[in-house]
Amino acid sequence: MENTTAPTTPTTPTMDSDGSDDVLISGGGIAGPVLAHWLRRGGFNPVIVERAPAPRPGGQNVDLRGAGRTVIERMGLMEQARALTVDQRGLGLVDRRGRLTARMPVELFEGEGIVAEIEILRGDLADLLYRSTAHEAEYVFDDTVTALAEDESGVSVTFERSAPRRFALVIGADGLHSTVRRLAFGDDGGHFKPLGGYNAWFTVRDEIDLDGWFLMYNAPGGLVAGARPGRLPGEVKASLSFRSAPLGLDRRDTAAQRRLLAERFAGAGWEVERLLAGMARAEDFFFDSYGQIHLDHYTRGRVALVGDAGYCPSPLTGLGTSLALVGAYLLAGELAAARAAGSGHRAAFARYEELMRPYVTRSQELPPGGMNGYAPNSATMIRLRAASMRMMGRWPMRTILAAQFAKAGDIDLPDYALAGAA
Repeated sequence: MENTTAPTTPTTPTMDSDGSDDVLISGGGIAGPVLAHWLRRGGFNPVIVERAPAPRPGGQNVDLRGAGRTVIERMGLMEQARALTVDQRGLGLVDRRGRLTARMPVELFEGEGIVAEIEILRGDLADLLYRSTAHEAEYVFDDTVTALAEDESGVSVTFERSAPRRFALVIGADGLHSTVRRLAFGDDGGHFKPLGGYNAWFTVRDEIDLDGWFLMYNAPGGLVAGARPGRLPGEVKASLSFRSAPLGLDRRDTAAQRRLLAERFAGAGWEVERLLAGMARAEDFFFDSYGQIHLDHYTRGRVALVGDAGYCPSPLTGLGTSLALVGAYLLAGELAAARAAGSGHRAAFARYEELMRPYVTRSQELPPGGMNGYAPNSATMIRLRAASMRMMGRWPMRTILAAQFAKAGDIDLPDYALAGAA
């Protein structure tokens, strides 16, 4: 394994079976670097293996809200995160001709609504977290885990490119289609809950008049097109979603995915033709199904899962980033506390699950209407959706929506007294 940051890291456990310093984290996106940051402060040696050849740029907007924002603040990164914020006025619904039919200004829910006060491109947040942890963790890019062999004293890990290596613990922070989850927990068929749709994200470099708004368009047949300002001039972050039963598409066949979207959205109206033309040229095209991960336990043996790998809530909730940040903080904090108390990883894993489970359960509750509300099938339901949004600032809709948005902060984060540790 080639070390990109050159710290001295032992290749075998150096303490007793529950006290080794070496922890492998699979996934270098959001949860992985945050976990590494807090593990280092707890006395561990984190190693991050990431399938991509470098930190992934671009991506769509994610938000910092509630307890997730608190984690970033405790890392001392809030000022830098705010400097990367994408300026957006709020969410607006448009009709086929581009006329606004409803809107939700960012101020409506005190900056905690569908469009939050702190919106940041996923790639910008991932880059910030990577740069802030590059000296704290060993990063290994362009590689992935292929096998895990656990025994009483640790886990022997086989990699696609690097030589086998030994770790005390392995953490899967590798997303919805987690390799670590598959290897340690078995077939994904019983873990993944489809929500009845697919979504594509990509960047369009076109002069679509957004006037600072995140604009969303619904067309009959469960079609949804979205366009929101990027951070750079002339950059539009686009999305295309549609209702569907599972299609059995090859996740790696992006050409087939683009063809499918072009067929589904042909003649849909609004700015969709321009979005489709931009999609054909986009270098950051990403396509996936809407779904959630449900597990009876987030840990097994010496393996734990964090973020989407363990409890993906789906983009419909807007809480995936919060779960990733909070889960990484809690897992690292409990491991450090258990290590200091001499109680080992089993106690830490149990406490992690105890703290995280209620937060995950609430965060995975879908907004009113779920997929039906997000992607209505008929013109009548589309009109009703716009009418509902126009009522969101009034009772009872305001109360219902406020409760949904408040879930991001619905947990008391322990203070593990790690922030000042070197």
